[in-house]
Amino acid sequence: MIYKEQFKIGLKDIGKNNELTNKAILEFLENIAGHHSDYVGYGANTTKKTQRTWLLLDWQLEVIKRPRYGQILDINTWSRYTNKCYSYRDFEVYDENGTLCAIATSKWIFIDISKNKITKVEENVISKYEPEEEKSVFKILELPKVKEPIEYISTVEYKIRRADIDINNHLHNLNYLDLAYEALPEEVYEKSIFNNVRISYKKEIKGGAEVKCKYSCVEGKHIVTIYNDDEKILHAIIILYF
Repeated sequence: MIYKEQFKIGLKDIGKNNELTNKAILEFLENIAGHHSDYVGYGANTTKKTQRTWLLLDWQLEVIKRPRYGQILDINTWSRYTNKCYSYRDFEVYDENGTLCAIATSKWIFIDISKNKITKVEENVISKYEPEEEKSVFKILELPKVKEPIEYISTVEYKIRRADIDINNHLHNLNYLDLAYEALPEEVYEKSIFNNVRISYKKEIKGGAEVKCKYSCVEGKHIVTIYNDDEKILHAIIILYF
């Protein structure tokens, strides 16, 4: 089943040259994913009833063309592949002329909120999503694992604000991208538009926490690794490249 919605690009969604930002794209994708889950009965509006929720583990985004302010986007999403307790979801973003502008895949785990534990995705849940098992935007089954860099160039410290957190009192998954941009050297941030984004979430960050965002550049890829304040807990790895 391919679930479809339209979104209009607003002022908060644009950056340089009035073009759609990476964060805005991911926000649209996050919203349509949530709406699809609501539609089949496993979304935010049914969590209390089902005692189940989806937790995001990974993003891979590739921007092909950047739509501009005021344009209408047609976004498609579908459940693709499920293995025990996690599932993949893919996306296609088209502009109002039918041009493919972005593709993405994402990995989610299924959580039993009554036990606060990962739980198996049962067949009756999978069947409601009617997976498109042969349709993969990146022609892959699963995303490869990412590793921490061996060395870092610089470090930025950040304290999580109230404005950063979600309904679970954790740093919202889209705000990890904000932290990555804060950690980039000025000359990299000002001159670069990253058309490829990988975010791998490792451990949630709670409200009020202090984190260290460590920057490295490896083979042309700009990598920001987020740790807790004593660098003993790895929270996320963000990779940005052209």
